[in-house]
Amino acid sequence: MGFYIERSLFLRTMKRKIVALLLSFSLCFSGLFGCGKDTKSLNTSPYDEFITVDVFDQMANMQGIQSGWFAKVVKDKFNMELNIIAPNVAGGGNTLFESMAAAGDLGDLVICTAKGGNLQNMVNSHLLYNMEDLIKDKDVMKYEYAIGLLNDSITPEGIYAIPSEISTLEPTQISSGQELTFGPYLRWDIYKKIGYPTMETLEDLLTVLKNMQTAYPFTETGNKTYGFSLFSNWDDNMMNAIKQPCTFYGYDEIGFVLARADGTDYQNILDRDSIYMRVLEFYFNANQMGLVDPDSLTQDYSDVEAKFKSGQILFSPWPWQAQPVYNTVEHTAAGKGYMMAPINDMEVFAYGCIPGGNQQNVIAIGANAKDPERMADFIDWLYSPEGIFINGASGGAAGPEGLTWTMENGVPVLTELGYYALIDGDVEIPEEWGGSTWKNGISALNYKAVNVTDYSPDGFPYSFELWASVLKEKETALSKDWSEHLGANTTVEYMIENNQIVVAPGASYVSPQETSEIVTIRNQCKKNIIDYSWQMVFAKDKETFDALYDELISVTNTLGYEQVLAIDMENAKNQDIARKATLGS
Repeated sequence: MGFYIERSLFLRTMKRKIVALLLSFSLCFSGLFGCGKDTKSLNTSPYDEFITVDVFDQMANMQGIQSGWFAKVVKDKFNMELNIIAPNVAGGGNTLFESMAAAGDLGDLVICTAKGGNLQNMVNSHLLYNMEDLIKDKDVMKYEYAIGLLNDSITPEGIYAIPSEISTLEPTQISSGQELTFGPYLRWDIYKKIGYPTMETLEDLLTVLKNMQTAYPFTETGNKTYGFSLFSNWDDNMMNAIKQPCTFYGYDEIGFVLARADGTDYQNILDRDSIYMRVLEFYFNANQMGLVDPDSLTQDYSDVEAKFKSGQILFSPWPWQAQPVYNTVEHTAAGKGYMMAPINDMEVFAYGCIPGGNQQNVIAIGANAKDPERMADFIDWLYSPEGIFINGASGGAAGPEGLTWTMENGVPVLTELGYYALIDGDVEIPEEWGGSTWKNGISALNYKAVNVTDYSPDGFPYSFELWASVLKEKETALSKDWSEHLGANTTVEYMIENNQIVVAPGASYVSPQETSEIVTIRNQCKKNIIDYSWQMVFAKDKETFDALYDELISVTNTLGYEQVLAIDMENAKNQDIARKATLGS
């Protein structure tokens, strides 16, 4: 089916209001959306007892009971509901994990990091269930190689967790779709308004954003615009907002080190000339120019997301932050939206596909799970084609067949509802699928079991963005203007043509277990690094900024920072060895 992009915006808007009703009707009386096959196939739970499953999830950005269409799928298939326990929402950091671990219970399902020996520590503390007997005959064992890599070094022997983002593709293949994970994304319509100024370096972005703010000082609803809006609940070894632009130059974090994707450089983040300190001073200058949202000190991710939805913030370091909430059909048809604006000297970090899976983020069954067998079945489903499509919709997968997409003439195409859900960002969902809206019902797990650029058994990617039918029909006034200005059809195409990507080959490297002494020193150091970083961004002047830097160095060195840094440097170099090993070099 086509998407009729050429029709008027009025018709498109009216269709959006009635699409849920039309779909509901067609589910009962038409084969277009396959109601008879698909909704019944989901309603196959063999479990008589309804249970509430507590999910401790370090990746989640929502806390509480999962609702909407994903909840309906889970209820129909497993007769259970998911209660998400999210440290990111409960103040960030390790406090919640430590308190739950001390009580000896992390819940029924555990989605967490395995780095720094965390997986072995949880096994030692009897917090995880050995699921080996439960999954040995299940389909998930087709990923036995990745599962073995994660668990083979754990004692006692068993299968305690399964890695995320497993891929069957080559390690040098970019693991994202048409956008990378990171990049400089601007309100393109405002950028256009000031004449598409060239940016040679990161620092040029500040002048551009100031001119954009001057040209667009308030949103249509009267809210003041800012270049940047920050939040703290993702801070870990460093201030998360500072780390993100470091990726524009090929660096990603491993402890207190920023390592180039190609292994050519390893930086102590606290060195005065490090990329971390460069970006920290960049944000200090931004605040001096009035570009940093003053709410940054008190808000969380959901507050920032709401501001992107209203178009109030002019820059994002991620495509998946601003585009899904602002680049609606109405906005993009009017030429409005967030698009990548290149910085000429950037070489953006890109993750390669990982045959052994991302072994730093894993899923496990809690030792005290109410129904371990059901948890194993649920995990098995997450790694099945159906589960990858449905749970992975939060990360670019196409969602449920029969609701958001269908097969036509042997190829997958989005349904009308699927277009509004996946490209426009939201739409009302029929009661047969749980009601409410698409966005309210999307999986809150924020967990990618399998890389969505991988291929389903039918031979097409899980990511709808890579489907020929979508690539052909996705042009809007916004994308057309962007393409005409930059001479490319997609962000990845532009960056490849201009040599602005550096790929970190996919490798299943996990930093080793640390002693309790090192863990204590690390926690003390990172708290100070984060606290001082925030103070430096909002310092009243450069003299104060420099004084705070000196204090930071003095305090962290007193705490034993150099001991931890030496470990992180070794880990960074070992990670590069693992990456190169995947290439056979």
